[in-house]
Amino acid sequence: MIITINPATEEPLAEYHTMTSGEIREVITMSYWDYISWKELSIAERSVLMKRLARLLRLEKDQHAALISREMGKPLSQAAAEVEKSAWVCDFYADNAASYLKPQESKLDDGIRGVVKYEPIGLVLGVMPWNFPFWQVFRFAAPAIMAGNGIILKHSPNVTGSAIAIEQLFRDAGFPPHLYSAVHISLDDVDRLTGFIIEHPAIQGVSLTGSTAAGQAVAAKSGKALKTSVLELGGSDPYIILDDADIPRAIDICAAARLLNSGQSCIAAKRFIVHSHVFKQFELLLMQRMQSSVVGDPFDPTVEVGPLARKDLREQLHGQVSRSIADGARLLCGGKIPEGKGYFYPPTVLSGVHKWMEVYSEETFGPVATLIEAKDDNEAVLIANDTPYGLGSAVFSGNTQRALAIANQLEVGCCFINSMVKSDPRIPFGGVKQSGYGRELSVHGIHEFVNVKSLCYKA
Repeated sequence: MIITINPATEEPLAEYHTMTSGEIREVITMSYWDYISWKELSIAERSVLMKRLARLLRLEKDQHAALISREMGKPLSQAAAEVEKSAWVCDFYADNAASYLKPQESKLDDGIRGVVKYEPIGLVLGVMPWNFPFWQVFRFAAPAIMAGNGIILKHSPNVTGSAIAIEQLFRDAGFPPHLYSAVHISLDDVDRLTGFIIEHPAIQGVSLTGSTAAGQAVAAKSGKALKTSVLELGGSDPYIILDDADIPRAIDICAAARLLNSGQSCIAAKRFIVHSHVFKQFELLLMQRMQSSVVGDPFDPTVEVGPLARKDLREQLHGQVSRSIADGARLLCGGKIPEGKGYFYPPTVLSGVHKWMEVYSEETFGPVATLIEAKDDNEAVLIANDTPYGLGSAVFSGNTQRALAIANQLEVGCCFINSMVKSDPRIPFGGVKQSGYGRELSVHGIHEFVNVKSLCYKA
């Protein structure tokens, strides 16, 4: 049995039946037969339904946003923006799949013609997290389905209501009823049953967004079964602030990047690496900005920071903060668990962070900013790359060429100049090192789960 909890009140929301291996096998079988008919449709026919799905998302935005906020605590305005962004990615692939999947022709020797085709591979398992319960599903599912595949979703148990709502959206939009199917697995059975799904012969690919540990487990299972996989894992994104940066503007962007979704994002700003000449100014202004943010009920429109999604996540975050303070980090604000109901954690700033402290190298999943001083550009790059992660990054400077020179040295999947890291359907998204492999979004995302077939024939 899965019981979902409202993280703002600690009150139970709903109970859900968990599935046995036999029930999951039945779901996969039904999904497979719907996939067989779906892959025969033209891309134009698929696009009609994907456009209808985007319209439904916008039409029902308020109810889905409220569900997101109840299940994982995201401020309501941010939840509504998440639903809107999910509609965008559906429209994007409905509009672009035909060009992305268009066969590529070439002339070979002796009158031989070559054609490269992009064909669906079958059912793809999505193992998705709770922090963006709609967006992270749709950014994986929209391109995979437009490519002709079917989807089995294993969502995080604490957002089971969102998983069911998304499944219903696909059906209401007119997709084959089992083309996109959610399975519900208890935490006790997650390793065994996820492995069972990956091993099923109808499953031909796996996409996971989650922790590095979860990615390692899924990579091992999918590798053993010789199934293709895409892993979007943790991040400890460095934001480098140079001495010629517009500091007030950088503060606004950096604070927003750290506090979005209450800091529970793999691409949130986590390590602020600041040039010595502007360090004190940045430190003071960031502390003031973090202290001024409003924490509370996610349904209150004045609230910027809601609760963390679960009690254990708050305890883990607070442990990282407490141990880093014990190791010499300076606590500028926050850092204490508040009294009362809800898994709230105050916006926190730790300064004077050094290599031996947990928050220097570990991912902090919550509203905690760490400040690290760098004496010059070279040291900033060394510190930024001194991490097992390599997802996103940002550089703030008044000189674009200087910022680009730094960006080119960063070991990451993306770098934004004078703005916060975002995922966008138009550009590829993913990381290197322990932040995973493969790419989502853009043309690269739709090509992850296709068979690239070469045909050669004499004209």
